[in-house]
Amino acid sequence: MELEAEFREDLYYEDTHAWLKVEGDLARIGVDDVAQRAAGRIIYVNPLRPGAHVLRGKPLVSLESRKWVGFVNAPITGVVVEVNEEVLRRPSLINEDPYGKGWIVLVKPSNLEEDLAHLRKGEEAREWFMNEVRKLLRKVT
Repeated sequence: MELEAEFREDLYYEDTHAWLKVEGDLARIGVDDVAQRAAGRIIYVNPLRPGAHVLRGKPLVSLESRKWVGFVNAPITGVVVEVNEEVLRRPSLINEDPYGKGWIVLVKPSNLEEDLAHLRKGEEAREWFMNEVRKLLRKVT
């Protein structure tokens, strides 16, 4: 069985499968392709709301599918400034377009440079990502 998962070079990745894209003074955060494939069709999304303080490594969003319920941790510390209301209405957007329309929150970072040092990007991220795909393949075969 072969599993293909989309990896994006321009993103930062966190161990619980959050991705992060720096956009000016904000960070857009979602769930990577490996996690959405492992979870199956997402049926419920419960992120922290605008104004909530988030801490790197602490739960940012809970997700639910028919076979899994779990948390994705915040890749950075800051304040949630926006939640993707479309994903709240249609959680399956995470499955359909995890790096685009399926983003979950925008966060105003409080210590971005230090937090980015704890994330993976580039070749380090690619190697980690492919290892995660291999782990998932072992679980489904």
